Amino acid sequence: TWYTDVSLAAQAAVLAQKPMLLFFTGSDWCGWCHRLQREVFNTATFSTWASTNVILVELDFPRNKVQTQVIKDQNQRLQQQFMVQGYPTAWFVNVTQVENEYKMAPLKSAGYMAGGPDVWIANAKSIIEGGK
Repeated sequence: TWYTDVSLAAQAAVLAQKPMLLFFTGSDWCGWCHRLQREVFNTATFSTWASTNVILVELDFPRNKVQTQVIKDQNQRLQQQFMVQGYPTAWFVNVTQVENEYKMAPLKSAGYMAGGPDVWIANAKSIIEGGK
């Protein structure tokens, strides 16, 4: 399941005690984003790994797809917060709850990597394990 609402994803991350994977994408125009999804994210290998290791969040920056203003504002704010310069970018973050607020601690980012899901997952594991 890919969340689009970061607040709901943060709640899930805290409850599950898992990091979030924030996927910054241009769903209707970014060729490398499509390639990452096709070669990695849309595979059974990745789905199986992700379901037990991360909370998935898609932060989309489409050119023609309609989004609510709330989602646009949220995605823009996170793009600035994580200084995302290009697409695709995937940030791994640990989430903690302090009273009624969720805090995100960035670990490291990743982008497209050739080699399919095994290569991408190996890199993701090293990022997550380095952040524990």
